[in-house]
Amino acid sequence: MARRPDLVGLTVLAMLSVRAGHPYELHRFIVDTHKDYVTGLPRSLYHAVERLAGDELIVPVETSREGRRPERTVYEITDEGRRELATRLRALLENPGAERRTFTAAVSLMGVLPVPEALRALRTRAASIEGSLASMNAHLKALKDSGLPDVLTIEIDYERALSETELAWLRKLIARLESGELDWPSTLKREFLEDVLGSPEKPGEPGEPGP
Repeated sequence: MARRPDLVGLTVLAMLSVRAGHPYELHRFIVDTHKDYVTGLPRSLYHAVERLAGDELIVPVETSREGRRPERTVYEITDEGRRELATRLRALLENPGAERRTFTAAVSLMGVLPVPEALRALRTRAASIEGSLASMNAHLKALKDSGLPDVLTIEIDYERALSETELAWLRKLIARLESGELDWPSTLKREFLEDVLGSPEKPGEPGEPGP
């Protein structure tokens, strides 16, 4: 059985590629930006951080404690972590065989890739879907020509409809990127997490969740 993508780990790498942070900040970002594909919080996030640190894709750079609050360890992504992030993300964007939830996660994080890389991955995906649609159409025609009732091929027609919808959406997205209408280098800066979360040291902030 194929191993499922580590979407929590991918999200942690993507966030740390923007700015170093501690797990509580990452937890707040996931919740506040509605990354609903991340489940099992907060434990799944702490486990992902431990795995990534063990693989040396992220490293601790600072540990501090304020008053009675739990200790906080700030992590940053390594060069190997950045390469791994790009490799994983491109693969998820390119491969139409993955679960749709996985593609949703990949699309939500693709802003950490350079625009040309994201474009290449999306074009690859679109070309794969076009090939799949051609095969499905030929298969459906052969079944119809054989006299098989439509009700027995309805699931293939359903998959075709989903693929047609995704392909139409991909073509619009690619066109927006090609025209420059959608561009993100100017929006993904080191201050991005602060823009979303505000200062992590606001008075009265609740204690961060434990593992």
